[in-house]
Parts: sequence; structure tokens; C-alpha cells
Amino acid sequence: MTDNNDGYGQYCPISRALDVLGERWSLLILRDLYLGTTRFNDLARGLPGLSRSLLAKRLRQFERAGLLDKVGTDHQLTAAGRDLEPILFGLGEWGARWTFGPSRAEERDPGLLVWWMRDRVDTSSFPGLRHVLHVRFTDDIRRYWIVVERGIASVCDSDPGYPVDVTITAAVATLYEIWLGRVPLVHAQRAGRISFHGDPALTRRMPAVLRLSPVAGYVRAATEEARPARAS
Repeated sequence: MTDNNDGYGQYCPISRALDVLGERWSLLILRDLYLGTTRFNDLARGLPGLSRSLLAKRLRQFERAGLLDKVGTDHQLTAAGRDLEPILFGLGEWGARWTFGPSRAEERDPGLLVWWMRDRVDTSSFPGLRHVLHVRFTDDIRRYWIVVERGIASVCDSDPGYPVDVTITAAVATLYEIWLGRVPLVHAQRAGRISFHGDPALTRRMPAVLRLSPVAGYVRAATEEARPARAS
């Protein structure tokens, strides 16, 4: 599947797979492709530590390896690319159980978090065709707006000028913990760590609107598994 001459030089399926997948950023790019990000600029925005030149190089490598096809401006996973789902989420499950803990300061990027969240919000229960969520962090001066028009979500880092339906207020670390399943939303609400402001008919729906990260279930399970061990 690849003509890479810089591989491991071993006739083994694991070695061959790592020739394609083992380079830095490769699995995170594939994670975002699997979760539905198909355009180059959107991939770049969701991977802020990755240079655009290296992203372009990795995408070309994946295309040569048969993991994706470029259709117009979209990068679409092939059957081989889609078959990586159990590997990607298996890594997520393993990481949640064995390597995941409280976030570090350098990992808490508020803009990236809102970008991740925007593709998971479900405002279909809200009236009208345009819905605006204002994300206000208590410990970061930057503000973000998630604008959903006819089911398509985008992120603004300046006021888009539309009426806000619900304002979400929390610390950056708290919203990360909720998003990733370490802290249940209802517990954070009761503790005053997150709040929703707006029409009560809409704020009551926010637990259903804010669908969590695709790996939140693994994190939640690992957190609950570790709790009895800490208690003992």
C-alpha cells in the first residue's frame, strides 16, 4: 500500500502498518478524518500544532497508501481508512484507562475545545433556523460563539452580531473535563462549575444539546473504575 523507502525493513504486518501510520501526527489526522472533517483548512484548524506543509505531506502519504481519496476539496476515507476505526478508538480506550489524568496547562486550548464541540452540538430541538451559543470562559479573556445555521455549525472568535440563545460559562479546565467525560455535566452544574444563561426553555435542553466527545464513554468508564481503587 505504500512505496515509502524509509520503513522498518521487516516483513511483518505490524511493521508494514507502522510504515503508513507510525509518523508523528498521522493518527490524529486520521482521527479527525474519521470524525468527519474532510477539508484541508478545517483539518488544519483542528490540529493547531501541526504545520500546513506537514499536514499536506501526510495527506499525500495517506492518499498514496490508499487510505483516502481526494474528491474536489474533500479528503474522503477509503474502506482501508475506515477500517482503522477499532484501532483509533482502541487507543482512546487504552489511553483513558492507563495514561489519562488531569489536564496540563499546555493542553488546555480554549479555541480548540470550542472547535471540537461545534461539530457535536445538536440544536435541532431549538426553534428557528439559526442558533447561537456563546462560550464564555471564567479564566480566559477570549470569547467564542458557535453558530448553527440549518444544522451546519461554525465557530466565531468575535461577536457574529446575532442574538445569543444560550451563554455557556465555565473555566477552561472544567469544560474540558465535562466534554471528555471526566466530570458529569449534572455534577458540574450542581457544584456551580458550569452555568447556562438564556431562555429557561432552552437552557434546560443543554445537557442534550452538548453531545460529548466520542471518547467520553471510555474516559467515564475508566474514571468510574479508578474511583473504588482510590477509595480503598
